[in-house]
Amino acid sequence: MATPTELGRSRYEQVSATIRAIVVRIQQIWQGSSAASIEDDLFGDAGAAIADAVVEGQLSVADAAQAYIAAQMAAQGGSALAEATLVAGMFAGIAPDGGPLETLLFLPAIGVRRRLAAGMLPEEAMIGGLADMARYASTAISDSARSADQVAMAAHPNCVAYMRVVQLPACARCIILSGQTYSRSEGFLRHPNCDCQTLPLRERDWAGVPTPAELIDRMSERERRRVFTVAGARALDAGADPGQVVNARRGMDVAHIYGRRLQVTHEGATRRAVFGRSRDRAGDNMARFAGQRYGEATSMRYARSSSTPRLMPEEIFRISDDRAEELRLLRRYGYIV
Repeated sequence: MATPTELGRSRYEQVSATIRAIVVRIQQIWQGSSAASIEDDLFGDAGAAIADAVVEGQLSVADAAQAYIAAQMAAQGGSALAEATLVAGMFAGIAPDGGPLETLLFLPAIGVRRRLAAGMLPEEAMIGGLADMARYASTAISDSARSADQVAMAAHPNCVAYMRVVQLPACARCIILSGQTYSRSEGFLRHPNCDCQTLPLRERDWAGVPTPAELIDRMSERERRRVFTVAGARALDAGADPGQVVNARRGMDVAHIYGRRLQVTHEGATRRAVFGRSRDRAGDNMARFAGQRYGEATSMRYARSSSTPRLMPEEIFRISDDRAEELRLLRRYGYIV
């Protein structure tokens, strides 16, 4: 039987491979667009194809979450049986902030326009836009994987906590959090494009996860300077505490506090007509695009009713008093059955 560390590595590789495959597909789609037509392209077939690709990635990583948590529980001597079944589709078509995925995936068009206004050549502006698109898509898929993992943890009564595991290369903010253990329902601290993992635990401590000092020891001098800056690397070499060299929370966010109110979503999976509605909410009077470019037939491919706000999993964990309440709300909002 695979060890918990080996299972965690396999899960990381599965999510990473999914992200790489989706990013390659996005690059291929992006090559058919130009700086002059990027807004129309992302409102049209190219945008639809990119959204479909990201939804496919989100579904893939979410669908594998319950089997991964079950394998971890079995490897740690517990039961692999869950009390509920995760619904993978509820983690797709949603941006990390709970808004519609397509709105997030339109932002690279705005970035291209801003780069052109700043004097960049069209080719350079498009390269920057592609980098933005890859980052947004990667973050959306990674967040779906982590969110699905946490919901799957809730379905296993043996799971009491999770540990943060960092894979190199990584940023300084993540490195100094490696090996930290959190309550199973505690929000995950991360930044855009973060690929750190949540590894489920039956116990509060678990050997085999590298500490910040061990990760730093594995890094080359050049990599240390790149991640921690030259001065920071010198301080580490002199024996400074990594946590004092890096402000762990700078630039980081917790999944359940994107806003000040309850974190909810009206989205269930990709809906073609959300562009116009979301842009109206942002003050952009472009309602003429709502549902017109994508069409009625495709708009309902992944549709669910969005008339009632739906709590995000992270918000459910934050407001629940106990596990029974977590499961009740997760069932109510369709994350498990």
